[in-house]
Amino acid sequence: MEEEFRKLNAAALPSTLDALDDRVLAALAVRKSEASATRRMMAVAAFFSLSGGMVAGSALMPSAVAASPLTPLISASPLAPSSLLDAR
Repeated sequence: MEEEFRKLNAAALPSTLDALDDRVLAALAVRKSEASATRRMMAVAAFFSLSGGMVAGSALMPSAVAASPLTPLISASPLAPSSLLDAR
């Protein structure tokens, strides 16, 4: 067993193994910057959506119309589904 450990200790490491840490850390930095950019874009989209809704709701407001009162106690009720429900 000692001989096997000596062989492993004497063996040269692959060159790609030396650069593995750098590649992993670079990929993590890219992922972190993409996540922060995504959060900023979502905040900007929410702001424009809400402000556009507020502008459209206040600028494109239709004129007010008074609704007719509902009077279910009259004989010809517009809410009755048939004439059988007429009170008279």
